[in-house]
Amino acid sequence: QVQLVESGGGLVQAGGSLRLSCAASGRTFSWYAMGWFRQAPGKEREFVSVITWNGGSTYHADSVKGRFTISRDNAKNTVYLQMNSLKPEDTAVYYCAARLSHVSGPYSYPPDYAYWGQGTQVTVSS
Repeated sequence: QVQLVESGGGLVQAGGSLRLSCAASGRTFSWYAMGWFRQAPGKEREFVSVITWNGGSTYHADSVKGRFTISRDNAKNTVYLQMNSLKPEDTAVYYCAARLSHVSGPYSYPPDYAYWGQGTQVTVSS
């Protein structure tokens, strides 16, 4: 089992920044690729970013490329999502999720992630 707890959400004006954190406990953190997803009211959960187990590769959705950065600190069992130049359309509940590194397939596929946090609300005002 892996427990994931997100923090850092809040209310910010358009153009502002937030840094989300996701602290993991339980099984070995470095076994997992770590992803961020988000879900806005009335919409499906969508992929935002992912980082491989050792931080060697990162991938971002086109909608956040150039604005969001994902990173991880395996010594602290934590993954981060730095969000800059926020837009009202970034408003959503943000979830971190863990996927075992041996799992193949696109990182954007939520069912491949075995563990999920409870989510943190991000609201961007215009």
